[in-house]
Order: sequence, then C-alpha cells, then structure tokens
Amino acid sequence: MCTTKNIKLDNLEIMEKFGENLGSLLQAGDVICLNGELGAGKTTLTKSIAKGMGIEDYVTSPTFSIINEYYGKLNLYHFDTYRLENVEEVSYLGFDEYFYGDGVCVIEWADRIAAFLPEEYLEINIAEDRNAELIAHGERFKNLLENI
Repeated sequence: MCTTKNIKLDNLEIMEKFGENLGSLLQAGDVICLNGELGAGKTTLTKSIAKGMGIEDYVTSPTFSIINEYYGKLNLYHFDTYRLENVEEVSYLGFDEYFYGDGVCVIEWADRIAAFLPEEYLEINIAEDRNAELIAHGERFKNLLENI
C-alpha cells in the first residue's frame, strides 16, 4: 500500500529546509529514491538530507563513481544510477548490501533500478515546476510522511 503527499519546493531555502527535516527523521536501513530531470534538485536535496543527518562532509553527485559514502553517527550512501549501462549491474555492484545495511541510502535516478529496490522506501519525484510527489512504499515511510 502506498501513501502519497505533494509539496511545493518553490526555492532553494524551502528545498533545503525540507531536506534537513527529512534527514533528521531518517534511521538505519531507510532508502530514499529521488527522480526528476537533470537540474531538478536531486543532489541539492541530498546535500540537505545529509546536513539534517548531521553529516558535515561536502556532498557531491556520484555521477561517475556511482556511490559516494559519507560517515557520521548514521552513514549516508549516495547513489547516482544515471550512467549505469545495464540495470543488471546493480546485482554485481552489491547495492542490496547497502539497502539492508547500517546507513541511509539516497538514490538519484532510482526509477532506473526500480526492480532492485527493497520493499519499503520513500520515493520523491521532483517535477520541472518544483512540485514534489512523495510516495511512501511501506508502513515505515507512511509513518514518516505523517511527520513531514
């Protein structure tokens, strides 16, 4: 069962505040899936999530490395699947070890690997007009949406 919520991320300040709030609510094993066109704000949102998690490192897009790891009280594993040549690469890269690990996973271009995602995750679809659709997949994220 999915629960949906729509929010407007009108400007950078609102997006950062939303990301920090979301980051402060996350726990080990959470998976956040970000979808949207180039320039929609996926990496900006990830930076704010990291800040809300208390991570002080400079967060960059893992476009060419596919995964960046940031360490704190709660680790952040930042994925960018845009450049995956073949979605089956997900199996060989060990994504599931991260998904069920001790940190939080944020996945940019998550719709490209939908078949490999865990049962429970929060999907955030950012449109060109900065309307964001939040879709809770699973009970954990349904409860999380109620606190956002």
